[in-house]
Amino acid sequence: MEERVTVVGIGADGWVGLPEPSRALVRAAATLLGGRRHLEAVPPVDGQQRVAWPSPLRDNLPGVLASARGPVVVLASGDPLVSGIGTTLLDVLGPERVTIVPGVSSVALARARLGWPAESVTTVSLVGRDLRLIVPALSTGRRLLVLSSDETTPAAVAAVLTGLGWGQSRLVVLGDLGAAGESCTATTAAGWDLNDVPRLNVLAVEVRGAGPGWASGGVLPDDAFEHAGQITKRDLRASALARLAPAPGQLLWDVGAGSGSIGVEWMRAWPTARTIAVEPRSDRAALVHRNAAALGVPGLCLVEGSAPGALSGLDRPDAVFVGGGATVPGVLDTCWDALGAGGRLVVHGVTAETEAVLLEQHSRRGGELVRLHVERAEPLGGFTGWTPARAVSQWSIVKGDP
Repeated sequence: MEERVTVVGIGADGWVGLPEPSRALVRAAATLLGGRRHLEAVPPVDGQQRVAWPSPLRDNLPGVLASARGPVVVLASGDPLVSGIGTTLLDVLGPERVTIVPGVSSVALARARLGWPAESVTTVSLVGRDLRLIVPALSTGRRLLVLSSDETTPAAVAAVLTGLGWGQSRLVVLGDLGAAGESCTATTAAGWDLNDVPRLNVLAVEVRGAGPGWASGGVLPDDAFEHAGQITKRDLRASALARLAPAPGQLLWDVGAGSGSIGVEWMRAWPTARTIAVEPRSDRAALVHRNAAALGVPGLCLVEGSAPGALSGLDRPDAVFVGGGATVPGVLDTCWDALGAGGRLVVHGVTAETEAVLLEQHSRRGGELVRLHVERAEPLGGFTGWTPARAVSQWSIVKGDP
């Protein structure tokens, strides 16, 4: 099937709230696709084929579309591009074959009910996703709109907030927005006492309490990570991330990941950023996994193995950080070859042997080579003195630089 697919947004009020142009598209469709709830919300049309989404959706979607008679219309909740099927169809078919006719999104309705300006709100989707994705958004005074998977999501979010020290947060459950039976109930995270939560709901959160300020600008404090000394410390992490330059949708290889601090920070910078962490030791790999979950990036991909062999077959990176193993033959060359034009490579070393490798790479390829010295004020008798940390050599380069 090569014709266009039209995606029509429909609200909780169903056919009644659908504007006439959208109704005309639905009536003219030879095939109408959507969730069972959406299909049941519109009146029957003679001769129209109606197909409910299969499960799993994405795997079966090409077959469903191939057998559909045109014109094809898809029904979606509210704005199809807010955690909706519209995004999936654009991915599968491309924008040249998809027309989006949005309705009013649940996010817009929630903001209207609460009187929250758009610029004051952060939206977090937990539709079919890990609850810990809310963690990077948590800081005092922040307003969140959480798109729930079902009626169990608000209570689960309340438990996460309470466990992290944000139990004073005010929660408002907005159910069946736009429908005649729309509801609005409020409580706190620690005092969660709502039993009859609608399946269709948006959870509004005003973050309050004394939890960790993990959503603040800049890199995380070292004690936010679980580690056994194998961590790129905060000041060095800031320098590395400034050169790695996280960007939406881009992929980082974190080679010799240790506790995973660089890869975790990369993903927290943008919701769509991705990391593949490569770590040969199973005990450290377990740390990477736990840190990714605890700090709100459970989608971090972990490869347990040694570079360069473990790098074979991985998706092509946009940036690479090598925190360990730079002296292993083939590691830096493999990372360099994997990068495309504009790709960033940052390598840290603390030994004379690693520094020699970085000097050679800098001489051969160019880029920037610096030594980073960090000293911290600590008690010295009855006074305060400076205690130096081990110097770190940092080589960084953008592929394509002269």
